Amino acid sequence: MKPIVESTLSKNDYIRKALHAFRRMPGATGAVRRNDRLLAANLYDRGVPLCAVENALVLAAARRIVRSPDSPPLQPIRSLYYLLPVIDEVLSVRVSQDYYCYLQFKIDQVLNLKKVISQLPDLG
Repeated sequence: MKPIVESTLSKNDYIRKALHAFRRMPGATGAVRRNDRLLAANLYDRGVPLCAVENALVLAAARRIVRSPDSPPLQPIRSLYYLLPVIDEVLSVRVSQDYYCYLQFKIDQVLNLKKVISQLPDLG
């Protein structure tokens, strides 16, 4: 059986990249705790590809962003553990990498639009 984890990444590089992506995720607090580091190490040990972790971050962020504006605001994501079910979902479905790239593109568009709107003068 061939390894699932990218063979060019050391465990430390995998952990660093996974946590960096988590810190940058829209909706996350930006803080990394010891348990997040331990989970990233566990994901590496389980052979979870880094791209699956990154894709799960994109999918979760997209789901949070497309909520109705009338919905109550969600609390920030404080732990990588919040994303475990999404990581499992990404691993269980066969979806083209292009889909996750498209989602990331749409997330970037929405975030840029929100930034522009927030800079408009209040006319009320």
